[in-house]
Amino acid sequence: MLLKAQSISKSFGPVKVLEDVSLQINEGDRIGLVGANGAGKSTFLRILLGRESADTGEITRRTGRIGYMEQFAESSDDVTVRDVLRRPYGGMEEITRRMAEIEEIMIAGGDIDWNALAEENANLESQMAKFEMELDDNLERMLEQVGLPKGMMDRTMGSLSGGERTKVMVTRLAVQIEDCDLLIMDEPTSHLDISTVEWMERTILDAGCAVLVISHDRYFLDRIAQRVMEIERGRSREYKGNYSEFVEKKNMEVERAQREYERYTDQKRRQEAIANQMFHDQRRYMSDYKTRLMLISKMEEKERPEESKEISMRIQAAHKSGKNVLMADGLSVERDGRTILSNIAMDIQKGDKIGVFGANGAGKTTLLDALLGRIPSKGDLWLAPGAKIGYYSQHHESLDLDLTAEEQMLMVIGRDRKADARNMLARFLLTGDTVTNKMSTLSGGQRARVALCLLLHDATNLLVLDEPTNYLDMESKHVLEGALAEYDGVVITVTHDRYFLDNVCNKVAEVSGGTVTMYNGNYTDVKGRPVPSAKAEKGEPYRVLAPFTNWVDRRKYAKGDKVVIKPSEWKGFENAFNQGKLKKL
Repeated sequence: MLLKAQSISKSFGPVKVLEDVSLQINEGDRIGLVGANGAGKSTFLRILLGRESADTGEITRRTGRIGYMEQFAESSDDVTVRDVLRRPYGGMEEITRRMAEIEEIMIAGGDIDWNALAEENANLESQMAKFEMELDDNLERMLEQVGLPKGMMDRTMGSLSGGERTKVMVTRLAVQIEDCDLLIMDEPTSHLDISTVEWMERTILDAGCAVLVISHDRYFLDRIAQRVMEIERGRSREYKGNYSEFVEKKNMEVERAQREYERYTDQKRRQEAIANQMFHDQRRYMSDYKTRLMLISKMEEKERPEESKEISMRIQAAHKSGKNVLMADGLSVERDGRTILSNIAMDIQKGDKIGVFGANGAGKTTLLDALLGRIPSKGDLWLAPGAKIGYYSQHHESLDLDLTAEEQMLMVIGRDRKADARNMLARFLLTGDTVTNKMSTLSGGQRARVALCLLLHDATNLLVLDEPTNYLDMESKHVLEGALAEYDGVVITVTHDRYFLDNVCNKVAEVSGGTVTMYNGNYTDVKGRPVPSAKAEKGEPYRVLAPFTNWVDRRKYAKGDKVVIKPSEWKGFENAFNQGKLKKL
C-alpha cells in the first residue's frame, strides 16, 4: 500500500464538496478519477498530496516519492522553463525535506549528535548533486521528445502558448516518473495533440509506477486505467476496468436501481390496496388487516434513484443535398509566402462524417477555413449549391461576451421569443444566473453549450466543427456524439478527442507535413489497435417496443424506432432485449 484515504470530507463554508470519499492506492495501480465538474476531484487530489487539509477522515502515506502534474501550467514571466523542470520531486523532494529538517535541528541546538547529522547531511547533498547532474543530462532530450526545441530552456513560462506550457509540464512528468512510486495527474492531456498524448501514454505504461489521474479524455482513460473511481454528490464509488467498462457498469447500476424501486413501489401499492379492502370489512378481516399492515411496515424500503439532469440535444437537419457535397482537387494554401497545405484532394459525399486530426500547428483549422472559402486558396474547390453550413469555432468567436446567453439567443430567434430562448437554453442545462449573467462570467464549458445551442438552432446539412468537445464534460460529450450519430447531414470535425473520432466518424483525415491523407474507418481502425481484415459484419433488424438508452454509447431509442444491430454492438442492446424492449423483425 502506497497511500490510503479513509472517509474524507471537506466543506467550503456552507457548501459540502466531499462527504465520504475513500481510496487505497497500491503499487502498480492505475486509477482514473472521474466526476462532474465541481464534484471535488481536484480538491481530493490536493488533500492526498497534503496541500490541503480534510475536515474529517484520515490520510496514510507510506511513500514520499510522489510526482504531481497540476491542471493549470504555470504562466509567470518570472519563472523559466528550466526553473519548472528542475523543481524537486519524488526522491529529490524527500531529500530536500530532510535537509531542511536537519538544518532546523542544528539551528535549535541542544543535546544532538552533531557528527551523525553532519554525516547524514553530507550524504544527502551528494545524492542531490547526483540527481541534479542526471537531471541536466535528461532535460533537453525530454523536451525534444515532446516536440519542443532545446533553446526553450531559458524562455519564461509566460511567453509560451497554452500547448507549449502543457508540454513543459509533460516533460516534467516524464522526468519525475523515473523516480516516483506514485504519479498524480490533474487533466494532463489538456491542450495536447494526439501524438503527444500517445507518447505520454507509452511513457506511463512503460514506467510501471502507480498512477492516479483526473481526465475528461475518455480514450486516455481507456488506455491507462485499470480501476475507475467516481465522485458523485460528495461520495466515492469504485469500478474495476477502464472508462468504457465503467460507463457500462454504471448504467447497469442505475437501471437496476430504478427497476428495484419500481418493483418496491408496485408491491407496496398492491399490499396497501388489499389492506384498504380489508379495512372496510373490519369484522371479518381485522386480524388479517393488522397482519397486512405489519407486513407492509417490514418491507425493505427502496430509495428512488436520484435523476441526473441530462442535456437534450437533437440537431435539426435541412433538406438533403445531392450525392456530392464538397470536392477539392490540387488545393493549396499559402500564407506570408509559405505553403501551409498543398495538393489536397477530397471527395465528400452525403452521409460522410469526417474527423480531421494532426499535430498542433499542422494546419487543421487552416484546412477547414480553406474548404469553407474563408481564406484564399489555389486549385479546384466545389461546394454543392444546396449546402446549408453550420460552423462551430473552438474559440467561440460568434459569441458576444458582453451579452447574456438569453440576449444572444434572442438576437438569433427574435426579440419577442423570450420563453423559447429560455427553453432552448434549458435543454443545455443553462438556467438561472447562467442565462442572465454576461457570457464573460461563464466557464468555458458553459460558453461551449451556448455556442452549441446557437449552432443547432438552424437547419443545416453540413456541419463544420473545430474542436467541439473542448470544455465539455463527459456526459455532454456522449450526448453530442449521439446527436451527431443521428444527424442526417455531413459532418467535418477537427478534434484531438480520439473517443469522439471513434464514435462519430466513418472517415478520418490526417494533416501532417503539409498534406492531407484520407482514410476509411474511424481513428482506432486507422491508428489504434489492429482490426482484423475479416468480411464486414452483417446486422439484424430490430423494432423498439419501449424507450431505452444504449448502455455503451448513451444513445436514446424511442418506441417504434427500427435499429440494425451488428454482433459487435450487441452488448449495448442486450439488457433492453432481455427486458422485452426490443423485438427482432
